[in-house]
Parts: sequence; C-alpha cells; structure tokens
Amino acid sequence: MQPKIKVEIKLNKLLHENERIDQLYSNDIKIIQNPEVFSFSLDAVLLANFAKLPNKNKSKIVDLCAGNGAVGMFMSHKTNGEIFEIELQNKLADMAKRSVLLNHLEDKIRVINSDLSKFNNYLAKDSIDVITCNPPYFPDLPTSKKNPNKYLAIARHEITTNLESIMSASSEMLKTNAKIYLVYRPDRLLEIMDTMLKHGIAPKKLQFIYPRKTKDSNMVLIEGINKGKKSGMKILPPIITYKDNSNEYSDYVRKLLYGE
Repeated sequence: MQPKIKVEIKLNKLLHENERIDQLYSNDIKIIQNPEVFSFSLDAVLLANFAKLPNKNKSKIVDLCAGNGAVGMFMSHKTNGEIFEIELQNKLADMAKRSVLLNHLEDKIRVINSDLSKFNNYLAKDSIDVITCNPPYFPDLPTSKKNPNKYLAIARHEITTNLESIMSASSEMLKTNAKIYLVYRPDRLLEIMDTMLKHGIAPKKLQFIYPRKTKDSNMVLIEGINKGKKSGMKILPPIITYKDNSNEYSDYVRKLLYGE
C-alpha cells in the first residue's frame, strides 16, 4: 500500500541510480527511495505516528529493520533523545544515511548497518527507552512465493530475521517497563503476541487498520511493555485508510500524510 506522495527532484548529488526523493508533507521529512531496492509504505507512517517517545535529552530509541530509515525520521520530531536505526542490508542503510543528511538530522539519528542480533556491539543491554519495528511480514517457508529481487524479498520475508530474533533482541535492549511498537499483519497476531510473551514483553495496546469500513483489517499496530503485567490490554479505535467507494484517503490518513 504505497502512499501517493509527490516526488521532489532536488539535491541530485545525494541520489544514486533509480533513486528519487519523496516527502512526507505533514512533518516536512524527505526520504530517498528506490523502488528496485526499498520504498516506505503507509505502514511506516502509521507506526511512526503510533509510537510514543520520551522527550528527555538522554533517551535512546531504536528502530529495528529500519529499511531506508523512514520510521525513525518520521518520528524524530517527537523526542530530544537519540534515535538508532538498525538495518542489515547495505544499500538500504546507505539510503537511510543519506536521508539523515538530507534532513539535517545527523545530530539526532545514527544509522547502524548491522544484524540486529549484534546490537550489543553498539548498544548496552537494558539501555533503550523505546523500540519501533516494521518487521518482515511473511514467514520464510519452502512454499513461500518470494520476490526475485533479493532486497524486496528480505524486506518482506523472514529470510535474515524473524519474530523470535526480533523479540529476543528487543527484550535484552529494553529497560524494564520500556515500550516496543510494531506494525504487523492481523493473520499472524497470535504468533507475534505469543512470541512477545515468551520473551517477557506484554502486549498492551492494539489498533487495527482497515483499508475500508467494509473490508477486513490488513494491518495491526501493537504496543508492548518489557517485563510488564499481562493484564490491561486495550483495543484502540480502528483506523480506516480510504473513504467509502473511493480511492481518496480518509481524513485521518490524509492528515498523517499531508498535515492540516
């Protein structure tokens, strides 16, 4: 589900072949995109909006499976703390680094080109206030139909990481009672909640996204608390992406993308 965001053609010296600069107008963030490698979608915008970040200067936020860095940059205005974006794929991490420079966020955001399981080479255990993650949605099964493009296949399928690895690393990184925010597919909701609980992360809030009022949910936003109590789950009001019988964004989503 790719938001229809206008293309900016500026600062070509920062761009490589097949790249473009897209803008999230609601908070004036520009992102370097490459449809042959990775492009952010609406799920990144929704996740960045859903996450609640501490404002204190010494806070540390980590975005796992960061892709081209969209989520971290979209939520950078919410905190005075430091944001670490961890991305395994070299080309995606390089796009993220250049987008950080493009938005003059180099004093706030650091891109780490590494496997998330090696986080302790860069970050201390029990030191992170908030984690966000837009993980690969599809399991890596012998029967899985994968994109022949390796970059897109890794972004969408659990080829290089999976829920187990993400939750294991997150539970080690997060302080006690610190939070994780995820966007995922509803058809794997029980699996992700089971994996969270296995690693001591209690799911606390769910918010379902529907393409239209008459359609089934196609995304879910999840808040979890590290070492939190298992009771107290809240289901937030639904988010509808499009207006009825139209390809026009709902007022809520349009505001997220374009502002007032």
